[in-house]
Amino acid sequence: MSKPILMDFYAEWCGPCKRMGPILEELKNRMGDLVEIRKINVDEHMAEAQNYHISVVPTIIIEKDGIVVQKFQGVTEADTLESVLRPLVA
Repeated sequence: MSKPILMDFYAEWCGPCKRMGPILEELKNRMGDLVEIRKINVDEHMAEAQNYHISVVPTIIIEKDGIVVQKFQGVTEADTLESVLRPLVA
């Protein structure tokens, strides 16, 4: 089984997206290499954003083995993200 992937769909011009940076850094410090974190700029990767039906930034998608487990729109706290990710690495 692969490790879960957290995708952060963001835009450079998005104020709330900038708030996700420190949150994801905190999550990375907590979970280390158990989770792969990808930052995806929607302006540079429009096709990928369309594939995941991204209409709001920031949007966080958590995927495991190619299946979307959870989708969050807006700023999402590290505790919330960790509560979804921990069972996926157990």
